[in-house]
Amino acid sequence: MATTTTSRPGRLLIVLGVIVVLLFGIMGLTKTWKPKLGLDLRGGTTITLTANSLAGGGSVTADQLNEAKNIISQRVNGAGVAEADITTSGANHINVAVPGATQDALVKQVGQTALLYFRVVYDSQAAAPAPVPTPTPTGTPKPSAKPTTTPKPSTTVKPGTPTTTPKGRAWSSVLGNATPTPTPKPSTPAATPSTPATPAANGDPLKYTPDAATQAAFAAFKCDDKDIAQQNDDPNKPLFSCDRQKTTKFLLGPAIMKGTDLSDATAGIPQGGFQWQVNLKFTGEGGDKFLDATTAISQRGEGQNLFAIVLDGETISTPSVAQPIPGGQAQITGTFTETEARDLANVLKYGALPVSFDISSVETVSPQLGGDQLSAGIWAGLIGLGLVVIFSFLYYRGLGIVVVASLATAGVLTGACVILLGKAIGFTLSLAGIAGLIVAVGITADSFIIYFERLRDEVREGRSLRSSVETGWARAKHTIIAADSISLLAAVVLYVLAIGSVKGFAFTLGLTTLIDLLIVFMFTKPLVTLLARTDFFGHGHKLSGLDPEHLGVERLPGQMKPTVRPRKTPSTRKPVGGEV
Repeated sequence: MATTTTSRPGRLLIVLGVIVVLLFGIMGLTKTWKPKLGLDLRGGTTITLTANSLAGGGSVTADQLNEAKNIISQRVNGAGVAEADITTSGANHINVAVPGATQDALVKQVGQTALLYFRVVYDSQAAAPAPVPTPTPTGTPKPSAKPTTTPKPSTTVKPGTPTTTPKGRAWSSVLGNATPTPTPKPSTPAATPSTPATPAANGDPLKYTPDAATQAAFAAFKCDDKDIAQQNDDPNKPLFSCDRQKTTKFLLGPAIMKGTDLSDATAGIPQGGFQWQVNLKFTGEGGDKFLDATTAISQRGEGQNLFAIVLDGETISTPSVAQPIPGGQAQITGTFTETEARDLANVLKYGALPVSFDISSVETVSPQLGGDQLSAGIWAGLIGLGLVVIFSFLYYRGLGIVVVASLATAGVLTGACVILLGKAIGFTLSLAGIAGLIVAVGITADSFIIYFERLRDEVREGRSLRSSVETGWARAKHTIIAADSISLLAAVVLYVLAIGSVKGFAFTLGLTTLIDLLIVFMFTKPLVTLLARTDFFGHGHKLSGLDPEHLGVERLPGQMKPTVRPRKTPSTRKPVGGEV
């Protein structure tokens, strides 16, 4: 005799309701009610870049291509373009999908080769002046505030041997401003030159000294897009640069070294240490240049012994130098986090690679075209959903209510997840993603069919409806899990191997497969359990889909079989005593 456990469908339905309320509560708190649309739905520009061979010969490696992708991503986002989609394709292609109209300047910026230089820091100031405090009327006048002393950076460059790590961070915005070199201020504002003055005639960048005009131009320089765009990262000229956060500006001398003088950079923790550091290794010629540079910089005195690591005109880090560093190896130490150390190492290692790109194609996507495709996709999904609902009511009759309710709940959960994932991880819904959502309708309906058919088989085998709900579920859930696991595995493999918009299809397919499992376990099965306890379904109403005629049986298990009594006939028994 089969035993069934007592199910508690109400608890599962309550838990699912709490999950739905929680998701919509997060949407309300973040005020996010619409999904982020992909480029094919809102319009924009796609650019395909093809990497050329390295200047020194050889082909571009996967690491170099990925780092180029990261640099291009920083450039595009730095230009004020949000939510750009940048991916690698094949061995030497980078695809850039940028929302908005085509701009020649943006195309030029995307294909520009990365430039990495080492420069001496001559001055640093806050990017914007501090707000003047509003005077408060008091009886006693207060003395004027003293000038704020700029804190000294604590990130240092040391020889390539284990050293004690001082406190500090890698990024210039965290380091604070270096103590500026005292410079005479002109009595009258000088005209701001468009470019800084050229270095000294001797051509030695270590002997450069900024003149009054350059200092005046630096004082007027701001870390905004207009002033930054006017800068030309010429290694033979000084440079006005800003950190990544645009909070500090730097007056930098001509380039003392190029990124090509650096052969390797790695992030790690020294043996016996506990702080992350960046290990530098220079080429033979680069090691000699670095020794000369650190010798000159270390003699400038504490607070002035700084050099800047500049990528594409942006100051990445400003370490200090305490002593000359021979041997072609050095360490940048400070209170790095792992992410900061690895990021700086990647910039140093790959930022100066002479990888150039050819723009293979530029394509503009019209938002009107994307809107038409979206409308067609929605209509296709609605038609398919309508056919599934019609089939469910024609074949399963009353059980079609379970199908409609489950699909509606799955749709609510899917919509909330797509919207919140767009807010949390930047997931954008594209046409391929919508195709994945439409395919999910069939996957969800397939789970219903598996369970309903197993339930009907259990009833045909002589079990009661309530018993069939549990025993049928025990057998059907294994099949449902196996089928959804295959779909989920296919989605994961497709997401890993695919590129471009196909990833969106794989992502939504995997997401809806997980939601299907949640719905079947926490909504469909508990709802069927509750319906089986009603008279309409439990006693096999003709419209319930569980009536004997629809199942192909004479009667439902548990129902009394009608008894046929013999018809009465006149008695033929002779009376006692013989014949009359």
